[in-house]
Amino acid sequence: MEQLEALDRAAFLVLNGLHAPWADEVMRVVSDRFIWIPLYLLLLIVLQRRFGWRGLAWAVPSIALLIFMADKGSVLLFKETVQRLRPCFEPLLEGKVHLVYASCGGKYGFVSSHASNHFAIAVFMSMALRSTPRWATAALLLWAALIAYSRVYLGVHYPGDVLVGGLWGTLVGFLVGRIYVGLVASREHA
Repeated sequence: MEQLEALDRAAFLVLNGLHAPWADEVMRVVSDRFIWIPLYLLLLIVLQRRFGWRGLAWAVPSIALLIFMADKGSVLLFKETVQRLRPCFEPLLEGKVHLVYASCGGKYGFVSSHASNHFAIAVFMSMALRSTPRWATAALLLWAALIAYSRVYLGVHYPGDVLVGGLWGTLVGFLVGRIYVGLVASREHA
């Protein structure tokens, strides 16, 4: 386990060290929840256009369940049980972390809630849209990956935090996506 943590710290230092003043602002914006709101409202509109008001009526509680599971799961199942320090609180990395924000959040960072939430949404939306248009899945996963990377860049998560957070979110997105697709598909054929 110690070798895995050492590898994660080394990868963090490389990725976090790839900073530039212009990129600081870009990553700050990418990581900011106020940027996501218009995108996710647009996704709800797409679901309504694709599946009608009934599809939207199923989407809203499905997405609420999705976010609850991805977010609370990342905290209750991982952060509060594993209790791995964020890089900015790690004594071994003191003075080596490029921290963009004045504060780096809560004490523990495994797993990244940003990564779990956004991968959950990306996978759910890809399933809901049934990968149509073809570029939708790649675009959604790329967006989630960019948000996950921004957390490492900003100095608040290790690569392992975002990787496992992304896997957790993918699982949650898949499970809730299966339920949603089943509900919407059964309504389309009824």
